[in-house]
Formats: sequence, structure tokens, C-alpha cells
Amino acid sequence: MSAVPDPDPMPEPPEQPDINACCGSGCDPCIFDAHDLAMDDYRQALRAWQARQGDAPSQGG
Repeated sequence: MSAVPDPDPMPEPPEQPDINACCGSGCDPCIFDAHDLAMDDYRQALRAWQARQGDAPSQGG
């Protein structure tokens, strides 16, 4: 018996870069800037996912 994959999985947050991964040269964008943008995308996707979950039909009870 195989497990059925979730058709609408909860979004996963992006992995935070290691503090030592920054070269300190003032890159534009810095890896931390890129992570902040990825976190913004993640938060938006999470809010949308949560809204869809709230619309899901109640099971049991």
C-alpha cells in the first residue's frame, strides 16, 4: 500500500544562509537580502495555503 502524496502540502520556509556564508563585500543583493525576499515569498505562500485550508471541508465532528 503506497501513501498518497498531499495535493496541497504546506509551504516550507527557505533555508537560512550560514552567517559565515556572507563575504562582507557589500554584494547587491547579499545572500541575506535574497533570503529576506525568499522569506517574503514563503510568508505569502503560507498565508494563501492557510486560507485554502480554512476553506477545506470539515472532516468528522
